[in-house]
Amino acid sequence: MLRGIILLAAYCVGSIPFGFLLVKWAKGVDVRTQGSGNIGMTNVWRVVGAGWGIATLLLDISKGALAVWLPQHFAPLDSLLEVLCGLAGLLGNIFPIFLQFKGGKGIGVSVGVFFTLLPLESAAGLVAFTLAVAATRMISVGSLLGVTTMALLTIYLEKGLNWFSGLALFAMILIWWTHRQNIKRILNGTENKIGKKGLNR
Repeated sequence: MLRGIILLAAYCVGSIPFGFLLVKWAKGVDVRTQGSGNIGMTNVWRVVGAGWGIATLLLDISKGALAVWLPQHFAPLDSLLEVLCGLAGLLGNIFPIFLQFKGGKGIGVSVGVFFTLLPLESAAGLVAFTLAVAATRMISVGSLLGVTTMALLTIYLEKGLNWFSGLALFAMILIWWTHRQNIKRILNGTENKIGKKGLNR
């Protein structure tokens, strides 16, 4: 019973649509009707400014970390529950119950989840993200390469698939899926870049 409550709480935490709430509060509009229609940092940045976009990212990271903290605090030494709560938080962000299961792309919450569970691998992913964005000026490219680096390094260091590397691999696949429209634009050469035609994600 306790495991179920903790898992449900992690999903609900992940479901909190901070980008949607901040834009609603700041501008009185539904961010899903603006820009790319996404509730994540980049579209919030576009709609109401950099400060709100950064706030969205930090809050999304925080809820990912909180989703993993819950089992660490209430059911310590249960590594499987930590992984499942990380997954629940990620799924909550992408399929939030509060927005009819249509949410973000999972980047911010993934940062919180994986820096809590896998700090070394996540740091490597952050380096890959930074280098990719610096080279291409596309946040989507950085996000995809960052999560891929994190997942592959986790599989390597864990010497194959286990609960942790399995979660990392699943997160990579899920984030590539949520970025499928971005991938099409990247391949077509139409993906927007930072500093040119705004931000697109």
